[in-house]
Amino acid sequence: MSSHHPGPPDPGQPVLALDVGGTKLAAGVVSPDGTVRSFCQIETAVGEGPAAVLKRLLELGEQALADSGSAGVAAVGVGCGGPLDPRTGVILGPPGLPGWDEVPLGRFVAEHFDVPTYVENDATAAALGEYRWGGWEVRSLVYLTVSTGFGGGVVADGKLFRGAADQGGELGHVVVDWQGRQCGCGARGCAEAYVSGTAIARRAAEAVADRPESSLATLTAITAKDVAEQALAGDPVARAVWDETTAMLGRMVAVLINVCEPELVVLGGGVTRAGAQLLDPVREAALRQAMPPAAAACDVVLSRHGDVVGVLGAAAIGYQRMGER
Repeated sequence: MSSHHPGPPDPGQPVLALDVGGTKLAAGVVSPDGTVRSFCQIETAVGEGPAAVLKRLLELGEQALADSGSAGVAAVGVGCGGPLDPRTGVILGPPGLPGWDEVPLGRFVAEHFDVPTYVENDATAAALGEYRWGGWEVRSLVYLTVSTGFGGGVVADGKLFRGAADQGGELGHVVVDWQGRQCGCGARGCAEAYVSGTAIARRAAEAVADRPESSLATLTAITAKDVAEQALAGDPVARAVWDETTAMLGRMVAVLINVCEPELVVLGGGVTRAGAQLLDPVREAALRQAMPPAAAACDVVLSRHGDVVGVLGAAAIGYQRMGER
């Protein structure tokens, strides 16, 4: 999605990157070498509806521009939960953004900033950001974001995998239990219905209903962070939910290693703040269960970028699509 901006964009200039998530909005200005020149984030407050969120997103973008000291940017890259149409920049009703049906996000942003604007699935974008600026020195990787939702992206031999409908790499909707839990996409048993931050919290709340002695029972609203912390502290209910989560994610990663044979699987997103408590069991399970040649060629790691991973991904999309123009 491009605006009416005169002349071609200059890929030597920085880009403004916007990251639209179900919990947080983030913005930053990123240089061609991946240097993040400014970064800011706020709550999404998705319940207020698309118009209010979009207004705050533009304000956040303006703040990121001001903080960066940049004279201007060549383009805007936007990462947002899918499904969406990356060619038109229209958001098509993502489960994590209720009410975002046919929202012309790309046009809205392009008209405000008056530069070419490129929209991509946030997890697909983050995969490209990790490939470009993660410091991994690999040709192929799978990126998984474990946050409010759960999704991913695939870079194969240096190219972002898109698929025939530009929705390829929708890894959150790989089915891990075909008769399992209802997912926001309408199907049953998707990985997102088990291992996203939202799903971890929901499963813990259900488990606690029958176990009032659990330390989680004293909390008014359980989060994935609470589950991780109480599991570490030895609470049996929290530990059972956490162990099931890491076992499921490990199995899922093993399947992806078999299918894609990447050199690297990178885990990012808010839930990965649990660090080794998440990574160690997932890595062990994945490499043990994947086919031996594929497992021997692969490693499972955490993103080094923390909260800025979404902004780096959106920026990577901006630079890539500018180059394709």
